[in-house]
Amino acid sequence: MPRWKALPDELDPRVREFVEAMRRSVDRAGLGVPAVAERTGYGRASWERYLHGRLLAPKGAVVALAEVTGTPVVHLITLWELAERAWSRAETRLVPGAVAATAGTLPARPLPGRSGPPPAPLPSDGERARPRTRDGGADRRWRTALLLAAVVGVAGVAAGAFLLAAGREPGTAGVVASPSPSVATPRVLPSGVRCAGSDCTGRDAQTTGCSGGLAATARTATVGATRVEVRYSRACGAAWGRITPAGPGDTVTVSAGSLRRTGQVSAPGATIAYTPMVAVTSADDARACAVLASGQQGCTP
Repeated sequence: MPRWKALPDELDPRVREFVEAMRRSVDRAGLGVPAVAERTGYGRASWERYLHGRLLAPKGAVVALAEVTGTPVVHLITLWELAERAWSRAETRLVPGAVAATAGTLPARPLPGRSGPPPAPLPSDGERARPRTRDGGADRRWRTALLLAAVVGVAGVAAGAFLLAAGREPGTAGVVASPSPSVATPRVLPSGVRCAGSDCTGRDAQTTGCSGGLAATARTATVGATRVEVRYSRACGAAWGRITPAGPGDTVTVSAGSLRRTGQVSAPGATIAYTPMVAVTSADDARACAVLASGQQGCTP
C-alpha cells in the first residue's frame, strides 16, 4: 500500500511539485506526520492538509520542515513561492469580483456544481427603509431629510463644545483634556491569536497561536550538539526558549526580568523542548538557557 494518497487531479502543477518535494523531505528523514507535527510546532491536522494538497503550508511551516528534515531551506522556499502565486491565482478565479469585495461589496461565491449567476446581494437596512417611487421624488426627500439631520447634528456638537468651554476657568477654553490613563485601548490581535503581553505569560505558544509564522528566532547559542533559541512573537509580545535536538533529562529555561519559565521534552521520542511564554516588550528582554542531562549547560547572549 503506498505511503501517500494520490494528490487531487485539479491541483496546479507548481503546487503539486511543491507538495511532492515536502513529501520527499519527510520520507528521506524517515518521519511520520505525527513526528513532523511534534518537531515543527504545527498541528498534525494541519500537516495532513499540507501534505495532501488540501491547504498550502505557510512559509513558517516550510522553514520548520526544512530544519527538522535536513532539507536545504532555499530549495523548499523557492518551490513554495511558485506554489503560493499559483494558489493565490486559483483562489482569485474562484471568487469573481474580489476587488469589489475590498470596497465593501462582497459578491456571493458560487457553490461547486451550481450553475447560473450568483444571487443579487440583499439591500442594506437603509435601502430597505427608504421608500422608492418611479419619479424618484421620495428618494430626493429622503436625502434632503438626511442632509438636514446632519446639519443639525453638527450645529449641536458645536454648541455643546462652546458651552463646555465657557464653563471652564479663564484661559482653559482651548485646552483639550487628555483621556484618562485608566482607559486602555484594546489591542487588536491577528486571527487565531489568543493572548498578548502579560496574558501570554505561562501559556503555550502553539495553543495560543503565537508560534509558526508569527514567531522568529531572536537569539541562539550552542551547548554541545544542542541549539538553544529565544523564540519571539511580536504579535503576542512574548518570548519562549527552545532546544533542538533535545532528549530525556534536558531542560530549557527562558527568563525576562523576574519572569522565568522552564520546559523539557513532553513526549517519548520527541527531540524538541520549549518553555511556556513570558511577556516581553522586545526580543532583547529575553534570555534562554539549556541544562543537558550530560551536565553541559549554556545560555544565549
